[in-house]
Amino acid sequence: MLLRKPRSLDRATDRQAGVDLYWLPLGAGGHSVRLNGRVYEAVAARLAHRPTCDLYHSALVVRIPEGRFVIEQAPVRDANGAERGVVAEGAVGARWLGRFRIFRYEVRRWRDGVIPDIAEVVGSPQRLSGDPGQPQRLLGLVPSVPTPVWGRDEFGVGEMWNSNSLISWLIVRSGVAAETIPMPTGGRAPGWEAGIAVAHRPVTHT
Repeated sequence: MLLRKPRSLDRATDRQAGVDLYWLPLGAGGHSVRLNGRVYEAVAARLAHRPTCDLYHSALVVRIPEGRFVIEQAPVRDANGAERGVVAEGAVGARWLGRFRIFRYEVRRWRDGVIPDIAEVVGSPQRLSGDPGQPQRLLGLVPSVPTPVWGRDEFGVGEMWNSNSLISWLIVRSGVAAETIPMPTGGRAPGWEAGIAVAHRPVTHT
């Protein structure tokens, strides 16, 4: 796998209003998550009778005249979510487990935020649209994103909901065809299709 050199989120040439998509190897910086991802992909590939792929997690950086925002889904770190621009939370694995912080995820709309392990991005950033209204539309959508149980297919679309689902849902709802966005060569993003499918339905909060 070829990794791009570290790229700052604040380069002067990148400060124009827009929405940029970042692909990060699943488990970047965390050996346990990466190992579990490889096991999951090996099983999924065998069941689907296809070669294994590299797995990716996605995040967005949105720039508007008022500032820069990182949009991402991640585990709940602590009770100080406001400092990270947290606008929603959901359960991981099972709804009843959500009473415990370790089994909750958070949705961030983080002004001047950071993407952990940004140095490991692949094929990124990808500017999604030249539509000047898309960044503001997308930012406004973040608090209304569905928050089903992470890792479950509560919407019945044939794929689990996860962090990639959040990103593809926002992209589609903000007016961009997520189906046409290329992924890194030889890679896939579990949950991506779930977000697209749900985004094409009437708004549903879970």
